[in-house]
Amino acid sequence: MSPDRPITVVVDPGEPPYDTPPFLELRGPLDTRRLESALDRIATGRPDGPAWQHRLRPHGPGLHTLTLTMSAPGQFPAGLLADLLTDPPPAGRSVCAVAPSPLQHELLADADAHPGTGRQVEQLSWVWHGPLDPERFTAAWQSLFDRESVLRSAFADGPEPRIMVHDRVRADVLRLPHSAGDWAAVVEYDRCRGLDPRRPGPLRVTVLGGDPVVSATALPTRVLLTYHHALLDGWSVRLLLREFYRAYLADGCLPGGERRPDMGDYAQWLADQDTGPARTFWTDATRPPGVTPAPLPVPAASAAVPDGTRARTGRTRLRLTAAQTARLGAWAAGWGSTESGALQAVWALLLYRAAGTADAEPVRFSVTVSGRGILFDGVERLPGALRNPLPISVVVDPRGSVPELLGLLRDRALDMAAYEWVSAGQIRTWTEDRAGLPDALGSLVAFEGGPDAPDDVLRELAAQGVRVDPPETLGARTAFPLTLVAHHDGDGGLVVTASYDHTEPAGLGGVLAHAAFLLDELPRVAGESTTIAEVLARLADADTDAQTETDASTSTGTEAGTPPATSVDHPADADAGPPALVTLRPARNRGAGTVCLVPSHGTPRFCYELLARSYQGPEALVLLSAALDDRAGYDALRPLIEAGGHLVLGGFSGCGVAAYRITRHIAASGGRPPLIVLTGAATSAGDLARLLESAAERAG
Repeated sequence: MSPDRPITVVVDPGEPPYDTPPFLELRGPLDTRRLESALDRIATGRPDGPAWQHRLRPHGPGLHTLTLTMSAPGQFPAGLLADLLTDPPPAGRSVCAVAPSPLQHELLADADAHPGTGRQVEQLSWVWHGPLDPERFTAAWQSLFDRESVLRSAFADGPEPRIMVHDRVRADVLRLPHSAGDWAAVVEYDRCRGLDPRRPGPLRVTVLGGDPVVSATALPTRVLLTYHHALLDGWSVRLLLREFYRAYLADGCLPGGERRPDMGDYAQWLADQDTGPARTFWTDATRPPGVTPAPLPVPAASAAVPDGTRARTGRTRLRLTAAQTARLGAWAAGWGSTESGALQAVWALLLYRAAGTADAEPVRFSVTVSGRGILFDGVERLPGALRNPLPISVVVDPRGSVPELLGLLRDRALDMAAYEWVSAGQIRTWTEDRAGLPDALGSLVAFEGGPDAPDDVLRELAAQGVRVDPPETLGARTAFPLTLVAHHDGDGGLVVTASYDHTEPAGLGGVLAHAAFLLDELPRVAGESTTIAEVLARLADADTDAQTETDASTSTGTEAGTPPATSVDHPADADAGPPALVTLRPARNRGAGTVCLVPSHGTPRFCYELLARSYQGPEALVLLSAALDDRAGYDALRPLIEAGGHLVLGGFSGCGVAAYRITRHIAASGGRPPLIVLTGAATSAGDLARLLESAAERAG
């Protein structure tokens, strides 16, 4: 079955008393081998259930009916069969298996422990100015998938996960019109989709807008890359983006064969390493036991989240101007450090301040290393999961100077550089958790970097009327309750995004304001003899001044302590749970009936909103919440059912099981079970709208 022409399944529950197998219409190109495989899979999963026979009748090109007879009364899983038939064809056969690194084991375990939360999923976006050839754009990504084995990789299930590399994986490129919604909504919906590292293709591409011909008033095209940390890191995605530009310029075909070295070569290199010196280093480097770690510089984390409620999560961001950033970099370089070192120093100061002590105190947090400072030839050109969070501990003495703190952090970083390939889990095992600070109580500071698009590529794009902005990191949810990710924007300014979990957003905004104040203030005042106590006193004075200004005015636009040229952004909090039923479009007349869309994993809400705009029938269109089970879904629909009018259930592949179970609840309550229309994810919203219109006419 061609993935470009998905099949559509219409499930008719039949006549009362609804205890016979349903009748299915199969519309579109049918692969009979796949049908037989799906039926065999269902039979294997129900060894104690009644046997059945099926009859497939063709009615012309692209139309078949499937009837089933069972040896005994029972319920045939028609929804599961619909999901199996409409699911995209599996990736090509796996051609080799790669042993995951200890880091990948830990990232996968964290993602598995928090399903549906978007853990270990990160996003990168940029703006494309000028014409965009959609076919060449998609072909370029497909060419990249064909060349890069990591893009065709997925974890296999089992007690000891292995990474399977498939010979063919279709690039997931979704193109949306500007009418699909504002950019923030597209990003958030895509984040909610998550990524399954057990399905090939750890990177997804979403395009908002884009057209081969651009008018003077056209909006620029926005591109979003979403990827999973267990298989890719930020360096890798920037590397892949550079290769994508080359493929686009080469008419969508990236020259050359498969990349070497690849992650298989890296896995062999890891297996050859002697862990003895690394174990000795980390055993000596961890601080003595018995010292209470400093708390996070935020209000107390919501340690106990009531069962059945969602944890507080979100993002907050600070920005420095290009001038502030240049001043910070020059100041740090004068003391033998970097912007990354300055950010770590600021974070250490805030952790120390939160401890509320006047004595020297060790603070501990984690920092990311690129994983590419190792003696492995070609590692800087290797896309994979190498970015590694490692613990760092430093004593903050209020009598010590700021340059001394910068020097301590620089030396720690240099000492760790030889062991960038060691994972945090290995360190905890070696030290028997002597560090005393599990990830659940810590914080992570990351400074994003990676290869930029070469000047010759940018010139070639410009010759075709295309200009691309530098990619921007949008933050990620990691195993840490608080993650700071820094990068430079297109103007050279420093941007720090805080992703938080179980933390009060208002408190976090204040912390970022403190960080912004220190990043701006240190280059102005911190000299060779400036003590940490003096810097913290200036921060306290700034707090007092800002509080006075806030009390005197009811309309302030900046956080306390934020310098005038620095901004702190507060994205909307995403804590409010979704309603059980959302009306996408009301009925055009009374008693017209309802089309209910059942959500499936991986399909963002704006796809359903596009469908509602395309739908031409008189029925109301509603969307069930993805958080509901089938019983709760029936309860949400019951008022509509009791009000009368016909009902049709529909959606994209993956919702068939839930939809069919809802029909069983309706039948058990004496109602008329609705038709179910299910189609593949590659079907456009407009095509599904027309299929639903046809089903609604039939049901009415």
